[in-house]
Amino acid sequence: MPTLVPHALTEADLPAAVAELAARDRALASIAARYGVPPLWDRTPGFPSLVHLILEQQVSLASAQAAFDRLNAATGELTPGALLALDDGQLLAIGFSRQKARYARALATAVADGELDVAALARAEDDEVDRRLTALPGIGPWTATIYRLMVLCRPDAWPIHDIALAQALMEVRGLPARPSPQELDAAADAWRPLRAVAARLLWHHYLSVRAERRAERLRPRRPTPAAGPGASR
Repeated sequence: MPTLVPHALTEADLPAAVAELAARDRALASIAARYGVPPLWDRTPGFPSLVHLILEQQVSLASAQAAFDRLNAATGELTPGALLALDDGQLLAIGFSRQKARYARALATAVADGELDVAALARAEDDEVDRRLTALPGIGPWTATIYRLMVLCRPDAWPIHDIALAQALMEVRGLPARPSPQELDAAADAWRPLRAVAARLLWHHYLSVRAERRAERLRPRRPTPAAGPGASR
């Protein structure tokens, strides 16, 4: 076990944490050997990151990013008041579903009214962060855990409902099917208190493998040699 686990991970913490996990787990070691230390993938704490996570629920990262970019362009500065000033038609045109528009409005109202102090989350314990966030409509365990993992950079956050993590673990362990949330939770027990680093390694595998596949599909094919004299046709 590492002698000291930071309250919040930094880029400087990752190499030693990855080495620690690689020494414990062969599958994680293989990811690190092939792709290296993963990025921190950190985000700025605050209201905009929570809105971004709501947009990312059950859609691709690319489509959520496009909607988030349009939202920033529409507001100039994404604050609770600026979001609440947009009507339903504007939010739908930006890329919100009606349900996500309701969630984002509830979040903006909670922040504007002081019901949720987003800055105070950085000082709260993990369970308290989850409790405060999941008290709001549309923010469930996945969103709360990802906020702890990517925004607060807590070292042991582990999003058991993340499909990409389940897919990556299936691939690196050669499992017959994607593990359930309960199985994903049990599988990560040996990685405490660095499960957030294990998550980054598995995401690193997931994204790198798919980037390799895309590159392979786009690679020009060698032309088939022309048939020579006397070749059968």
